Amino acid sequence: MSANAKLLSRRFQLVIGGSVIVTFIMVGVLLGTSSQGDSSDTYPKGFRGQTCTIETETLTIGYSSYYLTGDYQGIEGEVRTPYMPVPCDKIPQPGMLNIAIDLLHPDFARNVPLALRLVKINAIDTIEEEMFEEHEVLSIPAQTYPSGVITQAFRLDEIGQYVVYLDGATENSQYLVKVPVTVGHDWKDDVRNYLPPVLRQYF
Repeated sequence: MSANAKLLSRRFQLVIGGSVIVTFIMVGVLLGTSSQGDSSDTYPKGFRGQTCTIETETLTIGYSSYYLTGDYQGIEGEVRTPYMPVPCDKIPQPGMLNIAIDLLHPDFARNVPLALRLVKINAIDTIEEEMFEEHEVLSIPAQTYPSGVITQAFRLDEIGQYVVYLDGATENSQYLVKVPVTVGHDWKDDVRNYLPPVLRQYF
């Protein structure tokens, strides 16, 4: 093979490789997903293990959650409760949910009084359109977190949709982060596991 032919072959390979990368990036942008398939407006930094990074215009947090079945019976003298890590937005059945929130950015958010709320989303039957209302399950008054870490345990007794809110305000800024949580397993979850990551949010 001549030197010119080898050069053309090498250029062709580079063009093909570059096109594949550009196509992957454009699909992610158009579908609004991260490389892990998560909705970019919910988890713009993606999903890493059992921790999510959630970002708004004014606040960035790390969020992780741990689940304990509702029928668990503690053992006398047990040193550790067997909570198991679960995805940020879903737990399989009603039970205890223990969450940890890290205030990542900005640093001065540790000095901002932040309130923590858990609400359940209930559907309202109407003839014209589907509507929803929030039912407050738990509310923690606003306070500062100098360590930058917030931990809280919730008991979720019903299957359905919930939202964890973290919000606060200063004279110049409003801070609000919301984390949707689904309680209960759906048959669609089994099907979704077989789909490519970028398609999972549409099923």
